[in-house]
Order: sequence, then structure tokens, then C-alpha cells
Amino acid sequence: MARKRAPGFEAQREDILAAAARLFAEQGFSATSMNQVAEACGVAKPTLYHYFQDKQELLAQICDSHVHSLLALVEEVKARQLAPDAQLRALIERFTRSYADAQAQHRVLTSEIKFLADVERERLLDVERRVVGEFAAAVSLVRPELREAN
Repeated sequence: MARKRAPGFEAQREDILAAAARLFAEQGFSATSMNQVAEACGVAKPTLYHYFQDKQELLAQICDSHVHSLLALVEEVKARQLAPDAQLRALIERFTRSYADAQAQHRVLTSEIKFLADVERERLLDVERRVVGEFAAAVSLVRPELREAN
């Protein structure tokens, strides 16, 4: 039987992820310690290990969550079956909003993913390629001549 999680577990986990993303984006993954993450969250360092095995897992979760939120955004817009112009406009609006709301997470995904193990990094890059591919497909529906540029 699965262990019951305390009330507020997910909220605390999200707070830790957000603080770590800010620190990794500002200082870099290598220059950020788990002590700094704990301090930024206002928790004791051992508390972090209740949520994450190590700093690598923290980085992986930040990247995974962000890239999958982008994929969900693309799939959500695609499911609306809009006309090509409207679909591209919706994607641009949603991506712009997403990047504005998750600047730290995006910076971590693009700059710090190199610190993940090869298998994990490739898995996330595959998802990122799907996102880019869907966006490119939406662009090429509106501007077919751009498809040839690939």
C-alpha cells in the first residue's frame, strides 16, 4: 500500500522546484548547492531529501516538468482543431505567456540540461524536439514555402 502523503506535500514540492529553478537559472546548476536551495525555501536541508533524492533529480524534475508543460500546451492547442492561422496565433500567444511565466524553468531547460545523465537528457530532448516539430508544422501550414527551408 502506498504511503499517504502529508497535506501540503505537493505544494512544498512545487515551492522547492521553483526555488531551485530560480537559483539554477541565476547561478548555474554547478554553482548552486542544496544548502542554498534549502535556505531559499526556508526549510532544513534534510527536508529536501524527503522530496528529491539529490540535486540531479531536482534538475531532472525541473526540466521534465517544463518541457512536458510545453508539450501539453501544443497538444491542447492542436486538439482545438483551429484553422491554420488561428492555430499558429494561439501557439504563439500560449508560448509567449508560458515563457514569460516560467523564465527560470526555461533557462534551466536550455542551459543546464547538459548536466543530466545522457539517457535522461536525450529523453527530454526528444520531447523538446516533438514540441518544436509541432510548432514547425503549424508554421508550415500557414507558410508552406518555409517547409522547404528545413
